[in-house]
Amino acid sequence: MELVVQFQVLNQSCQCLAWKPRPVIAWGAESQHVVAGYSDGTIRMFSISRTEMELKMHPHAVALTAITYSTDGEMILSGGKDGLVAISSPRTGMTIRVLTDHKGSPITVLQCTGKQYRDFGVEGSELWLATSLDRRVSVWASDWLKDKCELLDWLSFPAPAGPEGLSSLPPSLAAFCPWEPGTLVYVGFGMQKEALFYSLRKKQVVEKISLPYFATSLSLSPAAHFMAVGFGERLLRLLRCPGGGEARDHAGEAQDRAGHDDAVHLCRFAPSGRRLLTASHSAVLVWELPGG
Repeated sequence: MELVVQFQVLNQSCQCLAWKPRPVIAWGAESQHVVAGYSDGTIRMFSISRTEMELKMHPHAVALTAITYSTDGEMILSGGKDGLVAISSPRTGMTIRVLTDHKGSPITVLQCTGKQYRDFGVEGSELWLATSLDRRVSVWASDWLKDKCELLDWLSFPAPAGPEGLSSLPPSLAAFCPWEPGTLVYVGFGMQKEALFYSLRKKQVVEKISLPYFATSLSLSPAAHFMAVGFGERLLRLLRCPGGGEARDHAGEAQDRAGHDDAVHLCRFAPSGRRLLTASHSAVLVWELPGG
């Protein structure tokens, strides 16, 4: 529990960051890279092992709000406050594609997953999704080396009319479900306080899980059927979700955990699934999972 490396960028705030996926064949320090998005529209890639910035790109004209690597680590996907999504190469520093489908609403989530594209009859090497604050989710199949990017599905979730602006509403969040290929989970401001499981094959919501409040953060365990949901009411809920062969009447047990001093704005499972990291305004908590 000590600070190992620190990078500082003057006069800019870091809005989002992502670790580069480790290559399958190596577990060396050379693969330890972090990419970060900043308030001036720039992206910086840092080498942890060399403790230096290796690359700076400027694909956005406004602040970044989401960033991730492709599953093979060969591309960087970034989203801005204006809703534009850029795909950039960390090898060349060039932006190879800009998608405007979410234009006008800040990107809240970008996530890539391994190849499931054959299930849907499209070409590509991975699936990825983009979520924007206006409750829209787009799902894409892509092969960046062949310059292919095809829209697979487009979701818009209804919500009651409210006097408040988008910025004051709970975020729109989506994630691919690790234990159910071809399914994504969505939470956001809507008609009901719930988590929705949407099947890309059936093109419909196949499961709904009621929540006590509108969610402010979401994470799905890569190792077990667990979902963590954070709320603005300083509450963390851990849900055991039913799998494909289990009854879907309602989710399994829900465990509520207090301890945060403010809205739980970040939930993140460790790759092993045994620990969960959550963050609020001035606290970062690490939880041991049942049976972990």
